[in-house]
Amino acid sequence: MYKYAGIVINNDAAALDRIFTYEIPEKFQNIIRIGHRVKVPFGNGNIKIYGIVFEIFDDVKLENAAKIKKIIEISDDFPILRDTDITLINAMKRKYLCTRIQCIKAVVPSTIFKDIKSKVEMVVTVGKSPEGRYKNDTYMSIYNIVKNNNGIYNRSELKEKFNLSLSSINTMIKHGYLLLRSMIINRYNDRIYNKYSRKILNPQQQTAVETILNSDYNKFLIHGITGSGKTEVYMSLVSEMIKRGKDSIILVPEISLTPQMVERFKGRFGKDISVFHSKLSDGERYDEWLRIKEGKVKVAIGARSAVFLPFNNLGMIVIDEEHENSYKSDSDPKYNAREIAEMKCDIEQCKLVLGSATPSIETFYRSRKNEFRYICLDKRVDGVEMPDIKIVDLRQELLKNNRSIFSEDLFNGINEKLSKNEQIILFLNRRGFSTFVSCRKCGFVFKCDNCDISLTYHANEKSLVCHYCGKKINVPKVCPKCGSNYVKYFGIGTEKIEMEVKKYFPQARTLRMDFDTTRKKNSYENIYNSFKNHEADILIGTQMIAKGLDFENVTLVGVLAADLSLNMPDYTSSERTFQLLTQVSGRAGRGKKKGEVIIQTYSPEDKSIQCAARNDYMSFYENEISLRKSMDYPPFSQILLLNFASKNENLLIKCIQNVGIILKNAIIKYDKILMLGPCPCEISKIKENYRWQIILKGQIDNELAEGIKNLTYKSLQGSKNEIRVSLDMNPNSLL
Repeated sequence: MYKYAGIVINNDAAALDRIFTYEIPEKFQNIIRIGHRVKVPFGNGNIKIYGIVFEIFDDVKLENAAKIKKIIEISDDFPILRDTDITLINAMKRKYLCTRIQCIKAVVPSTIFKDIKSKVEMVVTVGKSPEGRYKNDTYMSIYNIVKNNNGIYNRSELKEKFNLSLSSINTMIKHGYLLLRSMIINRYNDRIYNKYSRKILNPQQQTAVETILNSDYNKFLIHGITGSGKTEVYMSLVSEMIKRGKDSIILVPEISLTPQMVERFKGRFGKDISVFHSKLSDGERYDEWLRIKEGKVKVAIGARSAVFLPFNNLGMIVIDEEHENSYKSDSDPKYNAREIAEMKCDIEQCKLVLGSATPSIETFYRSRKNEFRYICLDKRVDGVEMPDIKIVDLRQELLKNNRSIFSEDLFNGINEKLSKNEQIILFLNRRGFSTFVSCRKCGFVFKCDNCDISLTYHANEKSLVCHYCGKKINVPKVCPKCGSNYVKYFGIGTEKIEMEVKKYFPQARTLRMDFDTTRKKNSYENIYNSFKNHEADILIGTQMIAKGLDFENVTLVGVLAADLSLNMPDYTSSERTFQLLTQVSGRAGRGKKKGEVIIQTYSPEDKSIQCAARNDYMSFYENEISLRKSMDYPPFSQILLLNFASKNENLLIKCIQNVGIILKNAIIKYDKILMLGPCPCEISKIKENYRWQIILKGQIDNELAEGIKNLTYKSLQGSKNEIRVSLDMNPNSLL
């Protein structure tokens, strides 16, 4: 029996990020376990607050042991965290410079602390057989309907679905002919999907499966070109894991890819596959999490947060499109799902499989150092050819006086494919109608008052919208600076593309997939199914259409502006451009018809664009890795980004300059650590907060990063309530 517990309090304050000791009342001593959620008195006012048991022990060495407070209640019938989760949380705290409770809230659904539990409803079942006057047609009809749907519906559902009288249902319940029974209602997708038959693997796929299953390695990189059948490899691996009694997690980078993956996996393995992502309601997320914890599911598919799902016998984690930035969290803890998966594989002794047609530079570099077992799939399945890719120089289009957003080649290609009843994808990684609105007379650009960013015009809403804080204003007719009415829209977004398609190709049916069209629940799946069922001819979209999607009738992909990601002031811009172009090009020609890709650009000579057009990953990698080495960027160093934000600009500048001096003196003793800044961020204001940053680059281990964090917070003690600090190790972007 244990008498004391070390508890992490449900409070995000960094000052409270420690383990508090509480006495375990005798009635709980045989029940309590590490990982239990409990309620405890906290602070001078003894407010009741939730906590998580991190430690249990027999004795304490405290001067005021007699004043130790007691646990009030154990809140659940089971521990919400396992021992392996505690180990992972402690590792996350060290690596991501965050608090334990922030890690806990990443590992378990936030609904745990909102007291959302299983949904219980009173459903109607049959009781004794009707008799006497209750044997008439009305009551017998109700009785038989309930008998045929015993325990499925509640009273209101029976009334609506079968057009029954609620009064008659209640009368039969009153006399015992119908009964009410409490039942847990499942809030997850139990839809039956069309059977997705197992396919015969080609030699490369079969070798990949056997290598992963039989190798002494536990970490693998599948470098497979688009259309090489990576998903079928994953499914074969999952099938073998199920035979071995092991569980599997499949991660996809975008929710837009989830419907396709779910359709295939449930079509192959049945409905009992968990789906876990941010578009689920709180109740749905809780139900999915709980049935995994109870061992009712062997496979889960989901976005980033699914990596934490509490499988009891985890055999494998697959990360599809492993290069994607969406695997990195933007909020604390700023974890990377790839890194979490590695930690889990080491803790739980399971296999990690990374897959991509365009592996991240860091992952491929590690595979060359034999940290990952490298597996190559360089042929498309069923002998399907790679698409023909053509680069169009938009400067030459201007010389031909073509000012349309469609080059001559792309315009003709769209017409040709439409005439053959084939489908087209048009890619532009920018939503909205136009990227900014300005005055042609004085050059004034309409910007957000809250953010240092230009407003984007959205034609559907007839308003200017800030993509950072969401502020909307009506479209101005006159310039506020010079008073002229020469207000003009510049640049293009997906909305503008859609309008232009309807103008030039009125016969074409269009769909648009971007952030604005996918806000509602199930919107991804609806758009995916519509295009798959050929209810549209042209799909227009941002990066969410650039990977993973498999439409066999798509024979043309048009990239409208390849320069958007290329011109970002970030060391990863070339890599991002190569990946996007290669991935979106891979959507063409995946069926029996030959595919074509047209890439429109003002920089046709750029190395990343040229390599993408040749599908030449190795040349791109060799060029990029040499640049990274010469500039000492990852994977040859670590980057720690310190971001400071405040509504008080003068205080912010004063404080960050003080932090800069302290950190500069602190890192003098470390070789090859470079400090950049303090300086304003590229976007210097968001949501009324001014933003400055310091960048540290070099060999920064966990211990040094923790020291930098402590120094930073200590130097801001007098003004910490007015200044918000964010620390991010190896961020996706330095903007």
